[in-house]
Amino acid sequence: MTVLKSNFISLIACVLLVISACNKEDENPPVGTLQLSVVRVGTYSLDLNNFTNNTLAPVDKAIVATFSAPLNKSSVETSVRLKRLDPEENIPLTFSYLDDGKTVSAQPLTNLIPNEKYHFIIPDEVRGTNEEVFAGYQVEFTTLSEPLTITSIKVGSSEILTLIPATDVPLEGVTLDITFSHPVSSSFASSQFFTVASQGAAIPLTFSQSNENKTVSITLSNKLKDLMRHQLTLSGNIRGEGGEVLQAYSKAFYTIPDPEPDFPVLSDEALLTQVQQQTFKYFWDFAHPASGMARERNSSGNTVTSGGSGFGIMSIIVGIERNFISRTEGVERLNKIISFLETADTFHGAWSHWMNGNTGRAIPFSAKDDGGDLVETSFLVQGLITFRQYLTPPDTVGNNLINRINGLWKNVEWDWYRKNNENVLYWHWSPNYNWDMNFPLYGYFEQQITYVLAAASPTHGIPKIVYSNGYGRNGAIRTGNTYYGFVLPLAAPSPLFWVHYSYLGLNPNFTDDYANYWEQNVNATRINHAYCVANPKNFVGYSDECWGLTSSDNQQGYSAHSPYNDLGVITPTAALSSFPYTPEESMKALKFFYYTIGDRLWGPYGFYDSFNLTDGWTANSYLAIDQGPIIIMIENYRTGLLWDLFMSAPEVQSAIDELDFNY
Repeated sequence: MTVLKSNFISLIACVLLVISACNKEDENPPVGTLQLSVVRVGTYSLDLNNFTNNTLAPVDKAIVATFSAPLNKSSVETSVRLKRLDPEENIPLTFSYLDDGKTVSAQPLTNLIPNEKYHFIIPDEVRGTNEEVFAGYQVEFTTLSEPLTITSIKVGSSEILTLIPATDVPLEGVTLDITFSHPVSSSFASSQFFTVASQGAAIPLTFSQSNENKTVSITLSNKLKDLMRHQLTLSGNIRGEGGEVLQAYSKAFYTIPDPEPDFPVLSDEALLTQVQQQTFKYFWDFAHPASGMARERNSSGNTVTSGGSGFGIMSIIVGIERNFISRTEGVERLNKIISFLETADTFHGAWSHWMNGNTGRAIPFSAKDDGGDLVETSFLVQGLITFRQYLTPPDTVGNNLINRINGLWKNVEWDWYRKNNENVLYWHWSPNYNWDMNFPLYGYFEQQITYVLAAASPTHGIPKIVYSNGYGRNGAIRTGNTYYGFVLPLAAPSPLFWVHYSYLGLNPNFTDDYANYWEQNVNATRINHAYCVANPKNFVGYSDECWGLTSSDNQQGYSAHSPYNDLGVITPTAALSSFPYTPEESMKALKFFYYTIGDRLWGPYGFYDSFNLTDGWTANSYLAIDQGPIIIMIENYRTGLLWDLFMSAPEVQSAIDELDFNY
């Protein structure tokens, strides 16, 4: 009896063990099970766990499902369904396969209905090619609502929807009539969903609807700023009455100029004086206090610039002659500058581009540009020689200014910068990097004055062969192409500073072996003006009175703007420093800058560096190399003063003879 009982217990234990093992086997997926990994509609992936997230399915794309193993196509095509929920309706599908049969693409025969719920049903009849089984699954999604589109935007009777740029919008009484493809729910006709802003400030709006609620009319309550970019923005949350969805939208539009001038109208002569006087403050009021030198820009702190200071020295002469300052004050400032230059770092007599205004130590302009800069030095020497010619014996009592200026300029080793007697000048030399900058001054750009002064030097002069081979490239400098009807003897249309910097003192009414420089400079300016009038890139504001492309700041940084590099940026110095070449066109530009956009462009040191009406941007910067030529070239236009002084220097006359210039 005990044995029977023991055997019976053992039998029961075995049965329970088998049952337990079977239960554990049922808890795991059987071998050969298909796993569903991804379902998407077009490229829109569906959330397989939370269907409420699936609200943006496109109406014209296939439903694509990817599995862990190749599919039995027959099982798919006889069982997989797409069902519209309300009202219930099965949607006919066609099938194709990708990824060696692991992915099925189910394409509805017609587009789905916008803003409707659908079930994509994959039943448990689906099998793999090796009879893998699938547990069955269905995913719910909602299609995108029918789009709400903008069909018209009008200002008065003018359609601006497709107008790029949309210009000439009036300053007052402006109503924007925005018409949509479907009626818009009235709850969306508010400033929460429609905004108009200028320079980041929202403009008060009032709303009304018409045209069976398809048109929303927005009235701008305030007078708008003239010739200004305004931004209309429509929220992507706007819905039509049928649930149609608007894609977020924005459009820029631009107002007309205000006929009322920004400042009281002056005579032309008084306006020229006003511009010279205000611009002069950059070099007088904002000069570095210790050195008297010109700061590189209005945010440069102690960094002063050699070339810009040469322009500043010439502007002091204008300041004296125009009674902005006294002669005594001007001479005292020059004495301060000379004292600084006498102890500042030089490199074979040449100054660096940048220096510390307190110490005179060189500040690197770039990684290896930490030594002498011959081009910037030539701009500085041009200014020094011009002021030397302006000085009279009473000016030099007790300061020996003329001899000290001579000492500085005679110390410049122009011939050293031939780099081992090559027949070309080099821009840079550094005691740390030697000639690594490797910038030979071949051809025509801003640097003709560098060769002229090198030829003029009584101590370190160069022969004509250096000018002919370097600057003239042995005749290859000539081009003679025509642009906008104007022949350009040298180069292609370029930034206009090329016709300014070398000719602040050097009178361009001469010819050499390559060109007539008056023709070159006048036609280069006319081409720049004609390009802006033609406005091939359709920038806002470009016109007969708003023109001038040259190197300057822009909203991304700094660039050499020209007809070949037009970024929509107008730089006042381009037109204003061209007064000797294009007096009528430059005067139109001056009046536009001052009277039309002076409210944003005129500041403590004259006109700010640049502006872009298309982007609604105005610089807050001033640069010495842009401000200086304005003062000097306006004076050369008015009296020829700086040309007369520089050209009177005997060394300059010697260079003219050496280089065979003809005046």
